Amino acid sequence: MGLATSLQRYLHSRAVGYDVITHDPTKTSLATAHINSIPEANLAKGVLISRKDGYLLAIVPASCEVQLNEVGRWLKQPVGLATEEEVAATFADCESGCVPPVAGAYGLPAVMDDRLEGLADIYFEGGDHRTLVHVTGRDFHRLTANVPHAAVANPSH
Repeated sequence: MGLATSLQRYLHSRAVGYDVITHDPTKTSLATAHINSIPEANLAKGVLISRKDGYLLAIVPASCEVQLNEVGRWLKQPVGLATEEEVAATFADCESGCVPPVAGAYGLPAVMDDRLEGLADIYFEGGDHRTLVHVTGRDFHRLTANVPHAAVANPSH
């Protein structure tokens, strides 16, 4: 499958340079970081959150888990994880369970965890569980320039 069409178009429309790294299939973002010898904190993952008026993409490091109570407090409304079916419909050009953390490519509002600030390099899944995208931290922040930041995740281990 490779790079998702929506993501590829968005990166090109924003004139963001990127590298594509292919690897053996993985089932989790932590496994993706490990197989590629990337620090877990530098691998961004997207988590689709369901809320009363649609969806929100939480963008967090692979080393962290989204704290739904913090997202709900930040939004001032109850939230939950989107179902697998909702994720598949929203990210229709991606493999099941793959959620690129670039909300603009999918027309989604988002929130980004503060831990992704100040990193020189950011990596993320590109649409399947075998394709990793590498961008500079500067370009990632350009892609997410209009995304508010909040402390919405905690380390998972």
